[in-house]
Amino acid sequence: MTSVINIQPVISKGDHRSALKRIESLMEKGNKTKEEEIELETLFILVEKYEDEHFIILPPNPIDAIKFRLEQEGLSQTDFAKILGSKHRASEYLNKKIPLSIQAIRRIRDSLGISGDILIQKYATKK
Repeated sequence: MTSVINIQPVISKGDHRSALKRIESLMEKGNKTKEEEIELETLFILVEKYEDEHFIILPPNPIDAIKFRLEQEGLSQTDFAKILGSKHRASEYLNKKIPLSIQAIRRIRDSLGISGDILIQKYATKK
């Protein structure tokens, strides 16, 4: 016997909350039926579509991205200076005294693997 799956579109905050609660309950459930597996997958797709449309995530500030990657890799400001070829320049960039140059963007992209799209973002410098 096949049961009917009742899935609603996710078009409001309330729909989003309800769908997340249902996803959570299905995820916690042990042996799911085929219908529950289909429901779970469908809800994932609907929630993802809603979140893509309503929760815009801006790219990180380039300097914050560099600092994060340095931390991830266990690298210091001295290591960053070696990538750039200048301790002074590394300090200026990390303290947001000057904007990243094209040459610096290329070196950082190649050495740390940070996307050029992130590195070219504008950010406020401290004068």
